[in-house]
Amino acid sequence: MIILGIDPGTATIGYGVITAGGKRQAANGKLQKEDLELIDYGCIITKPDSSTSERLLILNKELKKIIEKFKPDLMAVEDIFFFKNLKTAIKVAQARGVILLTGEEAKLRIFEYTPLQIKQAIVSYGRADKRQVQEMVKILLRLKEIPKSDDAADALAAAICCGHSVGNGF
Repeated sequence: MIILGIDPGTATIGYGVITAGGKRQAANGKLQKEDLELIDYGCIITKPDSSTSERLLILNKELKKIIEKFKPDLMAVEDIFFFKNLKTAIKVAQARGVILLTGEEAKLRIFEYTPLQIKQAIVSYGRADKRQVQEMVKILLRLKEIPKSDDAADALAAAICCGHSVGNGF
């Protein structure tokens, strides 16, 4: 199954695409379960001088391209758990709305996870710091280095959380 993870934002929206539950050939020639494998990750970036509506339109168009390219089965979106700035929270909520709508239009099964749920799924500790989560993303996906961009790493963490919680029987 292919999972698209999204870390919502206004200026930078992280995305990560993984497979979960596939098979690979082991050194002994037998097929083994391959739990998680990286396909791609990156960020959708909007210009600071763009209006909110322009940013949301860019997010919609770019997310549609990602969905069309990778054809995910599921989408995992990080939920807003707490905020320090109400203006920022409202803009992120608007971006989440566009993300959820775009996923629904593509007929994806959508799962939403709080940062606490993602940290527990990745590190087994809900108060893990960002560096611990990023290091586990690197280990779980067998990467040589931590993914560039905190937003993309967070999106991969959301996708991994979904892979662990949903399993193969989605």
